[in-house]
Amino acid sequence: MADVVQGAGGPSLADLIERSAELKGELVTFAQSARFDKWLTPLLLEAAGPARQLEEGEAVRITDHFILRYRLPDGSSVLDQFLAGRKDLTTADRGMLLGWRDPVEGVFEVQRKDGDAVVLLNLVDDLEYRTYSNVGRAAFRGVLKGGFLHTHLVPVHSADEAWLVSGAMSYYPRSSAIDIAQAALELATSRPELVFRNPAKIEQGWQRMREDRAAFVEFCGNDELVLPPAEAENLLNAYYRHRQDTAVPAQPGRARRRRSPGPDLPLFELPRELAEADTIGVIYDEVDGLNVYADYGMLRDLFAEPALTGRRRHQDLLRTYLREESITPLPVRRLAAAHPETANTVFQKLLRKPGFTWSEHGETLLRRRKPWYYAREPRPGVSVIGDRLSELVGGHS
Repeated sequence: MADVVQGAGGPSLADLIERSAELKGELVTFAQSARFDKWLTPLLLEAAGPARQLEEGEAVRITDHFILRYRLPDGSSVLDQFLAGRKDLTTADRGMLLGWRDPVEGVFEVQRKDGDAVVLLNLVDDLEYRTYSNVGRAAFRGVLKGGFLHTHLVPVHSADEAWLVSGAMSYYPRSSAIDIAQAALELATSRPELVFRNPAKIEQGWQRMREDRAAFVEFCGNDELVLPPAEAENLLNAYYRHRQDTAVPAQPGRARRRRSPGPDLPLFELPRELAEADTIGVIYDEVDGLNVYADYGMLRDLFAEPALTGRRRHQDLLRTYLREESITPLPVRRLAAAHPETANTVFQKLLRKPGFTWSEHGETLLRRRKPWYYAREPRPGVSVIGDRLSELVGGHS
């Protein structure tokens, strides 16, 4: 069992890990009960495919995600419901389970073994994790220094710098470094919130985004553009290629040779719902980053000429911008700020509130319509990868 003892009077790390195994077993049994069958079974069947075959490790991974991260219709997780129904749990048990609400997802390089633990470097957030398994050191048999693990980690409650493997664990040898690095890079770029578990990466991300925004404004002439979809797509591709080309001289020879898509292969492609819009708004904001919006030209016309509020199509578009969770308050704020003399009229007609003024009621309206936006800390829209991942992507083992 675990080889570290906590401070005097506290439980040993071995005791905490043993208790975590008991709680995890009870939690899995709870998740697999008939109560949750109508949500868990479809997830497993979808992963199994038409052949109805699913490897055990994948089933474990899906079940673990279902327990910790899946949102039930009322917004709670299986873990939340387990906590709510188990009045017998001690304060220590609850503390441990609450820590599991936010598992660390990543692709980890094995730095070394240390007693019952392995020390892992998360290639996504560039942080080290001293990691244990609740089945003991046998879980890491065959795991070698320089290899890689794809798994999730949860903290060991009240044990500083100690983490547990949660769910399935896949091991890859050192020879898989290039493929593993590419997988980690895709994870970091598609889900930047995983990178920003590392506070240092947040400030680096803001700095990188400021630089990128300045380059965008210099290249495009403004931080806000309204264009037909095809022109917007071409401009963004031209911008990305410009950024790529200006970055190449700073890259080592090997990276320069591995340079990417040829001139006819797009780096950016609009989703169909945007490609079919009349116009596209492209805004590179200091906080919200680079975003594209469907039919932004029509919305801008509404604020420029509030008589259009009487047209159902324009009203419905503004309602969509206020309702959709995929749209931040940014575009509405921008237009209200650009047209202060007409914004009041637009919202008075839309909301049927003659006393509405943007200066007094605008922010309250946005907070009511988009509470999710205000509930989170702003994060840069640019991921910053660590030195080790950069080395691996470049082919340096």
